Amino acid sequence: MNTIAVIRGDGIGPEIMDAALRVLDALDAGLSYEFVDAGMAALEQHGELLPQATLEAIARHRVALKGPLTTPVGDGFSSLNVELRKRFDLYANVRPALSMPGTRAHYENIDIITVRENTEGAYLTEGQTLSADGQTAQSIVRNTRRGAERIVRHAFELAGKRGRKKITAVHKANILKTSSGLFLDVAREVAAQHPAIAFNEMIVDNTCMQLVMDPWQFDVIVTTNLFGDILSDLCAGLIGGLGLAPGANIGSAAAIFEAVHGSAPDIAGRHVANPCALLLAAAEMLDHLGMVEQGTRVRDAIRATLAAHDRVTPDLGGDGSTESFAQALVEYLR
Repeated sequence: MNTIAVIRGDGIGPEIMDAALRVLDALDAGLSYEFVDAGMAALEQHGELLPQATLEAIARHRVALKGPLTTPVGDGFSSLNVELRKRFDLYANVRPALSMPGTRAHYENIDIITVRENTEGAYLTEGQTLSADGQTAQSIVRNTRRGAERIVRHAFELAGKRGRKKITAVHKANILKTSSGLFLDVAREVAAQHPAIAFNEMIVDNTCMQLVMDPWQFDVIVTTNLFGDILSDLCAGLIGGLGLAPGANIGSAAAIFEAVHGSAPDIAGRHVANPCALLLAAAEMLDHLGMVEQGTRVRDAIRATLAAHDRVTPDLGGDGSTESFAQALVEYLR
């Protein structure tokens, strides 16, 4: 029996989480859940956005499935998601973009994984300053050899496990000769240790153009924090948007799996939210737990239900609900 920490989330989070857990239960995969709070739900219940009990549950179970969270405007965390990554040193952000039938995507047969460094680079809160006159803003980009090596190594290890053939290191070392140059140097060193997997390197602006012109040339992309944030959303756009985009945040001591879209308060409670991104994140979680067959079954169920198109949510062109979508998936699995 594997117990996972479950954060239902804010806005549409509880609705899509309920749907995802119904599907996971239909797998009979031996999962049990400890429900914990974060975000606005935690603030209302416990008076804080990220209670200690939540952090302890994630540390204890080492795996969490998380709905979208709302970080309130004002003092405190700039982002709860960034804070969780920092607390647990979740250095690898893995974002698959996989074409599904029945979507409004402009491309077909896309299968790209973006592996993004998750803890350093341009996302450092320290070193951000604004001059007293409000005229000059400054921030620090700090990449380390350790950070670069472990993210590139993670990409090659993932490629090996999943039978991937090629890794593209994305950089801006032609201009950012130190911060991006260090990443590229380390990527070349690690690639030389994995000759069975093809390796190429590409400047980030060219990568954006190439993803639009010929996305099928890409297999696994590995890059630094800011570039990975941008490119993974671009890849999601190729397959129909963030409603189909899962995210995995992986460290040596814990892993948190999530839908990468927001909490969508404008449609919360209307039962029209698409649960696919969270379900695809759950499939990534199953893979991480060694339940690769069950993860594949979830993806197959989503693919079949989208193709049938009779009970899917309005964003996918159907007139179904979150619950009817989940029920169709459960019926497929059983």
